[in-house]
Amino acid sequence: MAVQHHHGPPADETYDVIVVGFGGAGACAAIAAAEAGASVLVLERSYGGGSTAHSGGVVYAGGGTDVQRGAGVADTPDQMFAYLKKETQGAVADETLRAFADGSPGMIGWLRKQGLEFDSSLCDYKTSYPTNRHYLYYSGNELVPEFADVARPAARGHRTHAKNFTGAVYYERLRRSALEKGVTVRPLADVRRLITEDGKVVGVEFDAPERGREPGHWHEKLAKAAGKLTIYYQPVGSRLSRAADTVQRRRSRTYQARARGGVVLATGGFGFDKEMIRRHAPRYVDINPLGPGGETGSAVKLGAQVGAATDRMDSISGWRFICPPAAFMKGIVVNAQGRRFTNEQLYGATMTKPLIEEHGGRGFVILDAETWRLARSQLRTQAAFFHVPQLAYIFSPFGHRKADSLAKLARACGIDASGLVEAAAEHDAAVTAGEPDAFGKDDEHRHSLAKGPYYAVDISPDASPVFYPISFITLGGLVVDEHTGASVREGGEAIPGLYAAGRSAVGICSNSYVSGLSLADAVFSGRRAGEHAALSARQSTNSEKETA
Repeated sequence: MAVQHHHGPPADETYDVIVVGFGGAGACAAIAAAEAGASVLVLERSYGGGSTAHSGGVVYAGGGTDVQRGAGVADTPDQMFAYLKKETQGAVADETLRAFADGSPGMIGWLRKQGLEFDSSLCDYKTSYPTNRHYLYYSGNELVPEFADVARPAARGHRTHAKNFTGAVYYERLRRSALEKGVTVRPLADVRRLITEDGKVVGVEFDAPERGREPGHWHEKLAKAAGKLTIYYQPVGSRLSRAADTVQRRRSRTYQARARGGVVLATGGFGFDKEMIRRHAPRYVDINPLGPGGETGSAVKLGAQVGAATDRMDSISGWRFICPPAAFMKGIVVNAQGRRFTNEQLYGATMTKPLIEEHGGRGFVILDAETWRLARSQLRTQAAFFHVPQLAYIFSPFGHRKADSLAKLARACGIDASGLVEAAAEHDAAVTAGEPDAFGKDDEHRHSLAKGPYYAVDISPDASPVFYPISFITLGGLVVDEHTGASVREGGEAIPGLYAAGRSAVGICSNSYVSGLSLADAVFSGRRAGEHAALSARQSTNSEKETA
C-alpha cells in the first residue's frame, strides 16, 4: 500500500498517545496509558460520555468478584468462560476470552480504584434492569437451561451503585480519574484524518474551535440535551444536535496533533449512519439506533484511510425486552403466523434477533387471564423508573388486545388464527404431559394457556415507537490484534500506530450482547489499547535516545 502523507497545518501538539473519543472505552484507554506513564491527549467530538453515559452503568463481571462473594454468589473464571464461550460463539479467540474471564475480578478492583462503587444486593427475579433495591443481577441468559447446562448460573451484572440509570455516574468517575491522572481532554474536536509516515500512524488532523472562541457553557448544555433527546425522541434530538454542530463548525479551524506511540480509536459504533446500516444490516434501517447520536462509524471511516480491516458489520443487538414483569415469560411469543419461534426466557436481545431477522419484525406475547393478573401484581416491585412509562402503556387499553378466545384474539391482532390456536394447543399439551419445552424454557416459566380471557402485547418494532420503542446498537467494527488492540489489515498485518477499542472494534460482545458485556469489553479493550500504545511510545522514545 502506498505511503500516505497528509499535508496540512503544522502539528500543534505532540503526545505519547492520542485517544479519539471520550466515552467508556476512550476513558479507559486514556487512564491505562496515563497509568503507564504516557502523556495523553483525548480528542472528543462533543463533550464526552457517548453511549456509556446514557447506559445503565452495568458491567458484566464474574469469576468470583468481591461483589459476588458479598452476595453469596459462587462463581469461578472457568464457569464464566464456559458461559461466555457459548454466548460469544467465537467472536474472539479462546485465549482472549480466557484472559477476560481470569481478569474479571481484577477489573472490578481496577474500576474501584477509579472511584466506582458496587454493591452486593442481589436481585432475586429476572429483569432487564433492577430497581434501586438491587445492584447485582442475572443480566444475560445464565438461567436459561441451554446455558445453565454448560455453566453453573451466576449473577454477573454489576450495576454501578447509584440511583436509577447509573451510566452517568459510571462515566463521570472515569472522566474524573482520567483528568486527575493528567490526561488532556479537548472537546468539540472532530478528527478528520489520520496522519501517516512510512506506513505508521503518527497523528491526526482535526477540526476544533479556535482557542478563545470556544462556545460557552450554554453550548455544552444544548449538546447534552440534544443527546438525551435523541435517545428518547430522535427527531427533536437530531434537530438540536444539528444546531449545536453548526455553532461548532463556524468557530472551528483545522489542527494537527502527533502521537509517539499511537492513536486509539474509541468513537463507538455506526448505528446513526443510515447508509452504513442499509449496507450492512438492512433489516434494521427503519429502527432507531440507541445512543446520543455520535455513533456514526467514525472509527471505521478513519481506519479505511489506512486499509484497516472490518468484520461482523452485520452483527446487531436489537432490544425488545418482555420483562419486567417476570410473569410475561410464562406466556408464549408468536410470529404473524401464530407460531412460537423462541424461548420466552431468553435475554431480550437474544430474542429480538430472530424477531427482526427471521420473522419480519412481527411478534406478540400471548397470555391468559391468570398470567396477566400475576404480571399486574408484579409491577410495583419489579419496575425500575424507566420501565414505568412502557408498562403504563402496555397495561393501558391502548397497549394490548383482549378477547375471550385465542381465535378472536388472533383476528384482532392480525395473527393467523389457526396457527395461534394450534401453537397454543401444542404448548399446553406439552405442559400438561410434563414433556420438555420445544424451545428449552424451564418448568418454572411454563404455564398452560388454559383459561381466558386472553391478552396479546404487540412486540413488533412499530407497535408504538413513542411509548414502547425498540432500539439497537452495532457490534462489529475494526479487526484488532487481540494481544495488543492494534488495528490490522485484511491479511492480519498490524497497522503500526493504530489501535481500536470498545464498539469501534470487534470484541467480546460482537456476536451476542447481554447487559454489561459492552461496558466490560470497553474496559478490557480500552485498557489493552492504552497500555500497548503507551509501551510503543516508550519504545519510540528509547529508540530516539539511542539514535541520538
